[in-house]
Amino acid sequence: MFNSLSEKLEGAFKVLKGQGQITDINIAETTKEIRRALLDADVSYKVAKDFTNKVKVKANGTGVINAVSPGQMLTKIVHEELTELMGGEMEGVDLSAKVSVVLMSGLQGSGKTTFSGKLAKYLRDKKNKKPLLVACDIYRPAAIDQLHVLGEQLNIEVYSERENKNPVSISLNALKHAKKVGCNVVIVDTAGRLAIDEKMMTEIADVKKAINPQETLFVVDAMTGQDAVNTAKEFNERLNFTGVVLTKLDGDTRGGAALSIRSVVDKPIKFVGTGEKMEALDPFYPKRMADRILGMGDVVSLVERAQEQYDEESARKLQKKLAKNQFDFDDFLSQLQQIKKMGNVKDLVGMIPGMGKAMKDVDIEDDAFVGIESIILSMTNQERKNPHILNGSRRKRIALGSGSTVQEVNKLIKQFEDTRKMMKMMGDKGKMMQMMKNMPKMGR
Repeated sequence: MFNSLSEKLEGAFKVLKGQGQITDINIAETTKEIRRALLDADVSYKVAKDFTNKVKVKANGTGVINAVSPGQMLTKIVHEELTELMGGEMEGVDLSAKVSVVLMSGLQGSGKTTFSGKLAKYLRDKKNKKPLLVACDIYRPAAIDQLHVLGEQLNIEVYSERENKNPVSISLNALKHAKKVGCNVVIVDTAGRLAIDEKMMTEIADVKKAINPQETLFVVDAMTGQDAVNTAKEFNERLNFTGVVLTKLDGDTRGGAALSIRSVVDKPIKFVGTGEKMEALDPFYPKRMADRILGMGDVVSLVERAQEQYDEESARKLQKKLAKNQFDFDDFLSQLQQIKKMGNVKDLVGMIPGMGKAMKDVDIEDDAFVGIESIILSMTNQERKNPHILNGSRRKRIALGSGSTVQEVNKLIKQFEDTRKMMKMMGDKGKMMQMMKNMPKMGR
């Protein structure tokens, strides 16, 4: 996500490297490179031009502080302007009504149905709501089936009327049903439609008028680039939607839609989809996104994801095992599974400052831990609890059972032992202090 844009912006800032002050000439050169980087990222020409003009005006009025280089100063200005371009502050979903209604809109294939499921899970798990999913795509039976499958998977009720071909009637009946069963959020999934299809656009406008939703969200595939912005503009003119959802932001997208859409339609980006899993949904924070675009990482989001998986009781038990040097492969496996729940591994690495650039050419598969899990699960309970008994014959059997080599098994066992030693040292304050004292001597 945004890798190409990040690299090109970094190249633009190199114009100022080694220069002692900001001048009209180096500002002009740098902003020209920034504009080129934005255009390559599929940002509209007008948005890119307005953005660089603002950066130029701000830079011309800025004196360089002695402790800060011109490059650092311009990076700060670009960061502020990027944050503003994408909306400034995070804007959440409106859940103020007794029964809040969220209406989905967008093109065919934009990911509305999947996002509806993700949003329902998010509102249930993070906002303590009881959602109802409503199938209002009367043209595609598979969409109704898909929503029911998602609902069953998430244990969230889905309302549908397969024989009813009137989406206004279905949505109104769904609202009555929601009140009857005590649901306080209704998420209405509608059929995909083209902005030029007058009949379909009138239909969704009628649904909106009938149910008066608190939120009308426009769901757009971020990989469609500048076309997404043009489509958003046309939909907004008809529906006056309240917010935008960008799906597939984990793909090979150049990011132009995320940077352009706010300024073109003047509506906030409220959520971004970052993967296929139902957990892969994040509220959109403009500042955090600007951090990531400029290679500063996103530690806050990383910590938030970690906290979501944190179990205080499990952590207490683990601490006791570490103190007694009883950390075993079951604990190791449990820690891996917690990391997996946090999301795509490469996405997580990109949240660490400086790591996005360092890992740009490293291909980290989403199933990076599968091989490790296979090896651990090929061990007996006794072997997982007592790693010291893993002799040569046991390692050979484990390799055979997990479809790996003995060398791979040996490597994992060594990594496990190194992890155990480090975790025990971190749990032993005395040893940790001694190691800190000895560190200056290591360089002698």
